[in-house]
Amino acid sequence: MELKLPELNLPAQKLKMRRCSDGTVQIFDAFRCKWVALTPEEWVRQNFSSWLCNEKKYVPSFMANEIGISLNGTRRRCDTVVFDSNLKPLMIVEYKAPSVSITQPVFDQIARYNIVLNAPYLTVSNGLSHYCCRYSGGSYAFLREIPDYDALVGMSMKK
Repeated sequence: MELKLPELNLPAQKLKMRRCSDGTVQIFDAFRCKWVALTPEEWVRQNFSSWLCNEKKYVPSFMANEIGISLNGTRRRCDTVVFDSNLKPLMIVEYKAPSVSITQPVFDQIARYNIVLNAPYLTVSNGLSHYCCRYSGGSYAFLREIPDYDALVGMSMKK
């Protein structure tokens, strides 16, 4: 299957894709256990979440994609939520297509989601740039890199 997919600032991941009879392309989301349309944002989501598991040792059973929340009476979806072993939200991840710049409105979006989930870490990525910050005491502190899962759990316990 010959596809022109955006190159990302992530190590190559082994992902399952298929071309449907109508010519559309789908990618398998292991967290949702289903095939989904391959969009630029989905390409980032699947590569980034796979990278978190394969390289950063995040636990797949403690991760979920497209988590529904209710915010001010409206339904929203968090792209990825990472949980601790007690299933408490540990990190929210927001993805954008590579063509979308990571700007203040992107951080505002994930901060609104965090009003509901109260996760200590927020991460945004467009596949080219990745930012992770710790939320504590009403303020945000950016980290130099995305932490490994064990480090993330350890840091969240040091509130």
